[in-house]
Amino acid sequence: MTNVFSLRSSHAAFIDRLREENASLLLQVAGVVGFAFLTVLAAKIQFRVYLWEVPITLQTATVYASGLYLGTRNGFLAQLLYLALGLFMPVYAGDGYGTSYLFGAVSAGYLFSYPLAAAAIGALSKRWKSFSGSTFATLLGAAIIFTIGVVWLHYAAGHATWYESIDKGFLRFVLIDAVKVVGVGLLYSGTRFLGGGLSEGA
Repeated sequence: MTNVFSLRSSHAAFIDRLREENASLLLQVAGVVGFAFLTVLAAKIQFRVYLWEVPITLQTATVYASGLYLGTRNGFLAQLLYLALGLFMPVYAGDGYGTSYLFGAVSAGYLFSYPLAAAAIGALSKRWKSFSGSTFATLLGAAIIFTIGVVWLHYAAGHATWYESIDKGFLRFVLIDAVKVVGVGLLYSGTRFLGGGLSEGA
Protein backbone atom coordinates (compact mmCIF):
# COMPACT_ATOMS: atom_id res chain seq x y z
CA MET A 1 0.00 0.00 0.00
CA THR A 2 1.32 3.44 -0.90
CA ASN A 3 2.03 5.70 2.04
CA VAL A 4 -0.23 8.73 1.64
CA PHE A 5 2.46 10.88 3.22
CA SER A 6 5.17 9.74 0.82
CA LEU A 7 6.52 12.53 -1.36
CA ARG A 8 7.39 10.17 -4.19
CA SER A 9 5.20 8.02 -6.40
CA SER A 10 6.11 4.69 -8.01
CA HIS A 11 3.62 5.33 -10.79
CA ALA A 12 5.00 6.41 -14.18
CA ALA A 13 2.19 8.18 -16.05
CA PHE A 14 1.86 9.07 -19.71
CA ILE A 15 1.13 12.67 -18.75
CA ASP A 16 4.69 12.87 -17.44
CA ARG A 17 5.92 12.92 -21.03
CA LEU A 18 4.76 16.52 -21.23
CA ARG A 19 7.46 17.56 -18.78
CA GLU A 20 10.29 15.41 -20.12
CA GLU A 21 13.24 17.35 -21.57
CA ASN A 22 13.43 14.99 -24.55
CA ALA A 23 9.75 15.42 -25.43
CA SER A 24 9.06 16.44 -29.02
CA LEU A 25 9.42 20.14 -29.79
CA LEU A 26 5.78 20.30 -30.90
CA LEU A 27 4.58 18.85 -27.60
CA GLN A 28 6.72 21.26 -25.60
CA VAL A 29 5.58 24.29 -27.58
CA ALA A 30 1.95 23.21 -27.21
CA GLY A 31 2.42 22.88 -23.45
CA VAL A 32 4.08 26.28 -23.06
CA VAL A 33 1.59 28.13 -25.24
CA GLY A 34 -1.36 26.22 -23.78
CA PHE A 35 -0.55 27.06 -20.18
CA ALA A 36 0.26 30.67 -21.05
CA PHE A 37 -3.23 31.08 -22.50
CA LEU A 38 -4.79 29.20 -19.58
CA THR A 39 -3.20 31.83 -17.34
CA VAL A 40 -4.72 34.55 -19.53
CA LEU A 41 -8.17 33.01 -19.11
CA ALA A 42 -7.64 32.53 -15.38
CA ALA A 43 -6.70 36.21 -15.01
CA LYS A 44 -10.07 37.23 -16.41
CA ILE A 45 -11.95 35.07 -13.91
CA GLN A 46 -11.67 37.50 -11.05
CA PHE A 47 -13.45 38.82 -8.02
CA ARG A 48 -12.72 42.28 -6.71
CA VAL A 49 -13.51 43.03 -3.10
CA TYR A 50 -14.16 46.64 -2.14
CA LEU A 51 -10.97 48.34 -0.89
CA TRP A 52 -8.83 45.26 -1.59
CA GLU A 53 -5.74 46.28 -3.57
CA VAL A 54 -5.13 42.78 -4.99
CA PRO A 55 -7.98 41.01 -6.86
CA ILE A 56 -8.92 37.37 -6.37
CA THR A 57 -8.21 35.40 -9.55
CA LEU A 58 -7.46 31.86 -10.66
CA GLN A 59 -4.04 32.85 -12.03
CA THR A 60 -2.02 31.26 -9.26
CA ALA A 61 -3.79 27.93 -9.83
CA THR A 62 -2.56 27.87 -13.44
CA VAL A 63 0.93 28.87 -12.31
CA TYR A 64 0.96 25.91 -9.92
CA ALA A 65 -0.33 23.59 -12.62
CA SER A 66 2.20 24.77 -15.21
CA GLY A 67 5.03 23.84 -12.88
CA LEU A 68 3.59 20.40 -12.15
CA TYR A 69 2.63 19.48 -15.70
CA LEU A 70 5.43 21.16 -17.66
CA GLY A 71 8.38 20.89 -15.31
CA THR A 72 11.06 23.45 -14.49
CA ARG A 73 12.04 24.87 -17.88
CA ASN A 74 8.74 24.85 -19.70
CA GLY A 75 6.75 25.91 -16.64
CA PHE A 76 9.07 28.90 -16.42
CA LEU A 77 8.71 29.62 -20.15
CA ALA A 78 4.91 29.37 -20.05
CA GLN A 79 4.68 32.03 -17.37
CA LEU A 80 7.36 34.15 -19.01
CA LEU A 81 5.31 34.04 -22.22
CA TYR A 82 2.27 35.16 -20.22
CA LEU A 83 4.17 38.16 -18.89
CA ALA A 84 5.44 38.96 -22.40
CA LEU A 85 1.91 38.88 -23.83
CA GLY A 86 0.94 41.51 -21.30
CA LEU A 87 3.38 43.94 -22.85
CA PHE A 88 1.24 44.04 -26.00
CA MET A 89 -2.31 43.16 -24.98
CA PRO A 90 -4.51 43.32 -21.83
CA VAL A 91 -4.03 39.81 -20.50
CA TYR A 92 -3.45 40.70 -16.85
CA ALA A 93 -6.21 40.89 -14.25
CA GLY A 94 -6.59 44.62 -14.92
CA ASP A 95 -7.54 46.30 -18.19
CA GLY A 96 -4.17 47.88 -18.94
CA TYR A 97 -1.04 46.51 -20.55
CA GLY A 98 2.48 47.50 -21.47
CA THR A 99 5.62 48.14 -19.43
CA SER A 100 4.26 51.27 -17.74
CA TYR A 101 1.16 49.41 -16.55
CA LEU A 102 3.12 46.33 -15.46
CA PHE A 103 5.74 48.18 -13.45
CA GLY A 104 3.21 50.61 -12.06
CA ALA A 105 0.74 48.06 -10.73
CA VAL A 106 0.75 47.43 -6.99
CA SER A 107 0.24 43.72 -7.72
CA ALA A 108 3.16 43.48 -10.18
CA GLY A 109 5.28 41.55 -7.69
CA TYR A 110 2.90 38.62 -7.94
CA LEU A 111 3.17 38.65 -11.73
CA PHE A 112 6.97 38.77 -11.69
CA SER A 113 7.03 35.81 -9.31
CA TYR A 114 5.04 33.51 -11.60
CA PRO A 115 7.94 32.19 -13.73
CA LEU A 116 10.07 31.62 -10.61
CA ALA A 117 7.27 29.84 -8.77
CA ALA A 118 6.47 27.60 -11.74
CA ALA A 119 10.16 26.71 -12.14
CA ALA A 120 10.52 25.91 -8.44
CA ILE A 121 7.40 23.72 -8.45
CA GLY A 122 8.64 21.96 -11.57
CA ALA A 123 12.03 21.26 -10.01
CA LEU A 124 10.62 19.99 -6.71
CA SER A 125 7.96 17.82 -8.34
CA LYS A 126 10.45 16.12 -10.63
CA ARG A 127 10.69 13.36 -8.02
CA TRP A 128 7.87 14.40 -5.69
CA LYS A 129 5.02 13.19 -7.88
CA SER A 130 2.67 11.79 -5.27
CA PHE A 131 -0.27 13.86 -4.07
CA SER A 132 1.63 14.79 -0.91
CA GLY A 133 4.78 15.58 -2.85
CA SER A 134 3.14 17.68 -5.55
CA THR A 135 1.07 19.53 -2.96
CA PHE A 136 4.14 20.30 -0.88
CA ALA A 137 6.01 21.49 -3.98
CA THR A 138 3.06 23.72 -4.86
CA LEU A 139 2.94 25.09 -1.33
CA LEU A 140 6.57 26.19 -1.64
CA GLY A 141 5.78 27.77 -5.00
CA ALA A 142 2.94 29.68 -3.36
CA ALA A 143 5.37 30.91 -0.71
CA ILE A 144 7.55 32.38 -3.48
CA ILE A 145 4.58 34.17 -5.04
CA PHE A 146 3.36 35.71 -1.80
CA THR A 147 6.82 36.68 -0.58
CA ILE A 148 7.67 38.60 -3.74
CA GLY A 149 4.12 39.89 -4.07
CA VAL A 150 3.93 41.28 -0.54
CA VAL A 151 7.36 42.94 -0.71
CA TRP A 152 6.44 44.69 -3.99
CA LEU A 153 3.00 45.64 -2.64
CA HIS A 154 4.53 47.19 0.46
CA TYR A 155 6.65 49.64 -1.48
CA ALA A 156 4.36 50.20 -4.47
CA ALA A 157 1.29 50.91 -2.34
CA GLY A 158 3.23 52.93 0.23
CA HIS A 159 1.86 51.05 3.22
CA ALA A 160 2.77 52.49 6.60
CA THR A 161 3.61 49.11 8.16
CA TRP A 162 4.63 45.64 7.02
CA TYR A 163 1.64 44.21 8.84
CA GLU A 164 -0.66 46.15 6.54
CA SER A 165 1.10 44.71 3.48
CA ILE A 166 1.06 41.16 4.87
CA ASP A 167 -2.62 41.51 5.74
CA LYS A 168 -3.69 42.93 2.38
CA GLY A 169 -1.33 40.84 0.26
CA PHE A 170 -1.25 37.50 2.05
CA LEU A 171 -3.48 36.89 5.07
CA ARG A 172 -6.68 37.69 3.18
CA PHE A 173 -5.77 35.09 0.54
CA VAL A 174 -4.50 32.24 2.74
CA LEU A 175 -7.66 30.13 2.73
CA ILE A 176 -8.37 30.84 -0.93
CA ASP A 177 -4.93 29.76 -2.07
CA ALA A 178 -4.90 26.79 0.28
CA VAL A 179 -7.93 25.53 -1.65
CA LYS A 180 -6.09 26.18 -4.94
CA VAL A 181 -2.98 24.31 -3.75
CA VAL A 182 -4.95 21.25 -2.66
CA GLY A 183 -7.21 21.40 -5.72
CA VAL A 184 -4.30 21.54 -8.18
CA GLY A 185 -2.57 18.74 -6.28
CA LEU A 186 -5.67 16.56 -6.57
CA LEU A 187 -6.06 17.41 -10.26
CA TYR A 188 -2.44 16.59 -11.03
CA SER A 189 -2.50 13.33 -9.08
CA GLY A 190 -5.82 12.38 -10.63
CA THR A 191 -4.69 12.94 -14.21
CA ARG A 192 -1.47 11.01 -13.58
CA PHE A 193 -3.39 7.93 -12.47
CA LEU A 194 -6.44 8.21 -14.70
CA GLY A 195 -4.19 8.85 -17.69
CA GLY A 196 -2.57 5.45 -17.29
CA GLY A 197 1.03 4.39 -17.34
CA LEU A 198 3.51 1.80 -16.14
CA SER A 199 4.94 1.26 -12.69
CA GLU A 200 8.57 2.05 -11.99
CA GLY A 201 10.82 2.11 -8.96
CA ALA A 202 10.64 5.20 -6.80
